[in-house]
Amino acid sequence: MKADSGDLAGTRSWLFTPGTEPRLFPRAAEAGADVQIIDLEDAVPPAAKDRARVAALNHLAAQPGVAAPPGPVQALRINSPATPAGVGDLRALLSSTADPDLLVVPKSETSAVLDLLDGLLHGAGKRTRLVALAESARAAARPHEVFRTRRPLAAVLFGAADTAADLGAEPGWEPLRHARQVLLAAAAAAGVPAVDSPFFALGDPEGLRAEASLARSYGFAAKAAIHPSHVAVLNDVFTPTAAQGDWARRVLAAGEGGAGTVDGAMVDEAVARRARRILAGLPDASSYAASR
Repeated sequence: MKADSGDLAGTRSWLFTPGTEPRLFPRAAEAGADVQIIDLEDAVPPAAKDRARVAALNHLAAQPGVAAPPGPVQALRINSPATPAGVGDLRALLSSTADPDLLVVPKSETSAVLDLLDGLLHGAGKRTRLVALAESARAAARPHEVFRTRRPLAAVLFGAADTAADLGAEPGWEPLRHARQVLLAAAAAAGVPAVDSPFFALGDPEGLRAEASLARSYGFAAKAAIHPSHVAVLNDVFTPTAAQGDWARRVLAAGEGGAGTVDGAMVDEAVARRARRILAGLPDASSYAASR
């Protein structure tokens, strides 16, 4: 079906889980993650690629095929389609009964590859939607090229570590601020939600909260995580407060009769758009599963 940014409204935390560890697959739901990404790429050494592929597809084939609350949206990150491992991932997925909600595509730089993958998935009868992983200098220099797909992407995920390596930069927030901003602008122009890179330090909840808060203030809809212990913080940061929800409802109510004011400030369309975005992030917002 045609996607829009509302498909993933309310998702806040995207948890990576190694494909080599099927015993860990249930932990995404236990941690409260909104999206589980079973990883066949960075988390899996070359010698374990085949084993991880089998474990991931067996798990996904056993899922109901839609992200049914309270379970997380099921995503699969394959290896780059430009590598033998990535080709193997695609062949196995297309010939299997697995139908993940999302397919995360590493090193996404052009719409041509994404359109090809989308066509292959559709031809195999999959309902799987694409998430572009923007993690290269080219993606940072020409982010708009990722969004020229025939069907809108389900989301775009920023890859900080690989982008930093490509640029020769440190992987901290400040060195990659521009790369984040240009990706966010291109994603917003295309109507595609953007998900920020994981916070890689473990045992630093203050640093995690600070970076997640920055990501939200920049316009990211959610943030990825590499450990279940990060999920609760991300869910808290990316969930609008009750006060914010109340403000948003009052803004939209005030705007129904034309120009109005809320808390002494004029309500115009820009303010109303911010209010709608806040309401879309509330826990009772329409889920991805309902629109898939």
